[in-house]
Amino acid sequence: MQPATMDPAEEPPSMLWGLDPIFCAFARLYVRDILQMTESTQVPGIYFYNLHPIYKVDVLGTVVYKREREDFFCYGVDDGTGVINCLCWKNDLLKEEEDPTKCGKHSDGAQGGFNPVAELALLRRAQQSRCRLEIGELLRVRGPVKTSRQQREIMASTFYKVNDPVMAVQIAWMMEVPQLYRQCYDKPLELQPNATGDSAISSLSKATNIIKEFLKQKSVTRFRPYDVQDLLQPLISSQPQTASADPEPVAGPSACQQLRQLLKEALQILQDEGVVYRKVKSQDEVYHVTAHDTDLLIAVKDVIREDSQREKYAEKGCHILHILSAVRQRHSLNVSKATLELVLKSLECNSDIVSTSDNHYTAF
Repeated sequence: MQPATMDPAEEPPSMLWGLDPIFCAFARLYVRDILQMTESTQVPGIYFYNLHPIYKVDVLGTVVYKREREDFFCYGVDDGTGVINCLCWKNDLLKEEEDPTKCGKHSDGAQGGFNPVAELALLRRAQQSRCRLEIGELLRVRGPVKTSRQQREIMASTFYKVNDPVMAVQIAWMMEVPQLYRQCYDKPLELQPNATGDSAISSLSKATNIIKEFLKQKSVTRFRPYDVQDLLQPLISSQPQTASADPEPVAGPSACQQLRQLLKEALQILQDEGVVYRKVKSQDEVYHVTAHDTDLLIAVKDVIREDSQREKYAEKGCHILHILSAVRQRHSLNVSKATLELVLKSLECNSDIVSTSDNHYTAF
């Protein structure tokens, strides 16, 4: 494979790489993506995935080939998406050959007591067994990525055999890595947002927080947009006006229109987060506050309590999508998954329900 290099025009400046938290972490990327990453033209040895600068990775996979030399092991690791070379250097203990006669000579010296020499030999053998892998065994390796002879490989700083007889480690890994992709790696890096966009995001974030704080302090159960509209007025009044050399006034949205738009966007964010929802969608916009809606909490609790007694859900509990469907039929069609997740979290904190496994719940 011919390694690709980054277009200098698209590559973010190296002085800003440290602003990306992924740059200082061992990125848990799929082998396929490690092999396809583009290399920096500014600093060799730095690679980019979705404009995130990366130079060290964390991989878990099965050994599909091995080669041993005096100073290192070379393992081919397959994580299901591809195979990558892992160069694993031996430390001094691994280079030393074990002398069985020397170990036996000291094994009886303590006459059945604690023998430091024998214990050290056991520790060394345990370390060797964790570093000497056979084909088919599970290896975890962490280290920087290098390109040698036009081939991408990992220069291991840490590596060891993973004992995983029931595949618990692999299952946990397969559940965690997609979440890291969604939350970090697949989100584009924005190191230099423009001033206008940054100001708009800041105002929207402030507006959302103001409404949240108001609902919390006043213990509001439901409200209409005009009940909270005046709370956002200072955000519109405090926005800086752009100076213009043109003496003619430029038409633009009025302060009232800006206020309504800001309120609309803030309420949409609160709905996306599940903080509020509209039980009935009509011209009379009424928003119910999830945390204070006792009818919704009772409906969710009743669904879990009743359905978890059925044979189908007795062992594992009710899946969140089943609960969502039942609550929509019983309470409101407009209940979102985000809203339900907040309710489930609240009920679990109050010990009304318990999560039996990922996204499954049952009543006490």
